Amino acid sequence: MAGERRRALLELLTRPGNSRCADCGAPDPDWASYTLGVFICLSCSGIHRNIPQVSKVKSVRLDAWDETQVEFMTSHGNEAARATFESKVPPFYYRPTFSDCQLLREQWIRAKYERQEFLHVEKQEPYSTGYREGLLWKRGRDNGQFLSRKFVLTEREGALKYFNKNDAKEPKAVMKIEHLNATFQPAKIGHPHGLQVTYLKDNSTRNIFIYHEDGKEIVDWFNALRAARFHYLQVAFPGASDADLVPKLSRNYLKEGYMEKTGPKQTEGFRKRWFTMDDRRLMYFKDPLDAFARGEVFIGSKESGYTVLEGLPPSTQSHHWPHGITIVTPDRKFLFTCETESDQREWIAAFQKVVDRPMLPQEYAEKPAHENIQ
Repeated sequence: MAGERRRALLELLTRPGNSRCADCGAPDPDWASYTLGVFICLSCSGIHRNIPQVSKVKSVRLDAWDETQVEFMTSHGNEAARATFESKVPPFYYRPTFSDCQLLREQWIRAKYERQEFLHVEKQEPYSTGYREGLLWKRGRDNGQFLSRKFVLTEREGALKYFNKNDAKEPKAVMKIEHLNATFQPAKIGHPHGLQVTYLKDNSTRNIFIYHEDGKEIVDWFNALRAARFHYLQVAFPGASDADLVPKLSRNYLKEGYMEKTGPKQTEGFRKRWFTMDDRRLMYFKDPLDAFARGEVFIGSKESGYTVLEGLPPSTQSHHWPHGITIVTPDRKFLFTCETESDQREWIAAFQKVVDRPMLPQEYAEKPAHENIQ
C-alpha cells in the first residue's frame, strides 16, 4: 500500500505545473505541502516549515503518506493553488525564482499563503498606494556606518527622497523614479535584508545601500519602487503591454566580481577593481560599496562593432592574474584579467550575452560620447 501511494505521488509530479516548485520554479520538486496541496523544492520547504500554522510539509520520496493526504494532493496541485493564491498578484509585484535571495522567496511565500495578499487586494496597500514613508538604515557614503534615515517615495512627484533628519525641510537626495533601480545584495551589504538602490546623479550612476530589520518592510519598499516605476512607464509608453514593461521595473546585475584592469595606454600596471555589469554598462569601483563608479564602459552589440575575445594581446605586460579578456569596441580595446579560469568563463559569457543582443534605438541614445574607464 505504501508503495502504491508513493507511485501515485510520483505520478502526480509529472502532471502540468507540478514538475516545477510552486513557489520559485525550481525543477524537479520532491517535497510537498500536504495542507496547501503544492509540490515544492527542498529550499522552499524550509520556508514552509517556518509557517506551520499554514503549511505542513513532507518528502515525496522519504516520508510516509496516508491515503487522505495523497487524495488531497491529487485533487489540488500547483496549478490549482496558483489559480487561488496568486489570483490577484499585481503585474509589478516581483515573483522570485530559485536564483533569488532567501528573503525575497520567504516574503513571497508568506505573502501568498500566510497573509493571503493576492486574495485580498486591500492587503496590498503597503506597496500599491503610490506613497510610502518610513525609516531605513542607510550606509554613510564616507564613513561606511549605517544610520537611520527617513525615506519618502512619492509617485506623484516621480521620486524617492531621503532626509538626514526626520524634521528636515529639504531632502538630502532626490532620486528620480525614471532612472532608479533596486536590487537585493545581502552578501555585498553584509545584511540579509540589504538592498542596493542606484540612480543617475549628474549623468553618473550613484549607489546607496539600505536595509530594514523587518523582512516584510524592505520587500514592501522594493515592490513599492517597482509599482512607481510601472506607473511611470505606463505613462511614458502608453501603447506598451504589461509584459513589455515588467522586465524594465528592476534588474539584477548580469555579473559582479573582481577583475584587474589597465588604463587606456595599456602601459600602466593592472589594478584590482570591483566590476558590475548592469545591462550594457560595465562599471568599476575601488570598493564594492563605493557610492560612485570610478569609470564605466558601454558595451554595444556585434552589429555596432563590439567583440569579446579570450586572452590579451601578446605584448601585454605587468598583469598578476593569468586569465585575460579583451573587449574590442569601435574606439579602443579594453583589457581585463581574472584570477581563475571559471571567473574568466563567467565574465566572457556575460559579455557575450550583451554583445549578441541587438541594440534598441534608445540604447544608442544612452551610449556615452566617450568611455571614461581610465
